[in-house]
Amino acid sequence: MTAPPTDERPTALVTGASAGIGRAFARRLAQGGYRVIAVARDAERLHTLTAGLGPGHGHLAVDLSTDQGLRRTADLIADTRVHLLVNNAASAAAGTFTTTPLHRAEHMLRLNCHALTVLSHAFLCQARYGDALLNVSSTLGYAPKPDLAVYSATKAFTTTLTEALWSAHRTSGIRVLAVCPGMTATASQPHRDAPAVLVQTPDQVVTAALRALHRSTRPTTVPGVANRLFTLASRLLPRRQTLTALAGG
Repeated sequence: MTAPPTDERPTALVTGASAGIGRAFARRLAQGGYRVIAVARDAERLHTLTAGLGPGHGHLAVDLSTDQGLRRTADLIADTRVHLLVNNAASAAAGTFTTTPLHRAEHMLRLNCHALTVLSHAFLCQARYGDALLNVSSTLGYAPKPDLAVYSATKAFTTTLTEALWSAHRTSGIRVLAVCPGMTATASQPHRDAPAVLVQTPDQVVTAALRALHRSTRPTTVPGVANRLFTLASRLLPRRQTLTALAGG
């Protein structure tokens, strides 16, 4: 099937698009007939990405943890007919809470929570029937790890906010979904020491997310059988037992 002309394609804006899950989303959506606007900090990587997607795609090189970068992106959403927003941009800093520099924790809060909230608001204020908001969360939103305390908390925020937005918009025809992957093999985090059954590729995460978005029956989806069992156990087990297990104690 020949792709429709650029001005007739629906538009998808993907944040954190220069690598990992975000890049996989950008590629898959372009293949599926979307005009993609890729957002990330690295202009060179964004240019390489969009050049490989084919004609008509665009990119915006900004840092969403800054007021200026966030404002530019929110203004773009407000001024452009965006049909699908994928909020994927996030940062993580591993280490104990007290030894992690406070500025790194604050950066996670600005990017993972504040930016996601601002962009979700900008999108939903212009969304129409059939449009979709997809927020990338994590299984750690259900079961926090002590050495990723702030990151886990930001993902709990992401999941909870998205579930509330799903409920608010479920009768409007606007789809809302949180995808909660577990360990995902990327260039920066290959997870080579983890059991293979627990590690997914970015493409596997994207496949599960788009399938769930198409079905549009639940506010969240957890890709992978092992991850679904993990999140189910974290909900059924006593909270103290879950936290002790995650702490390795």
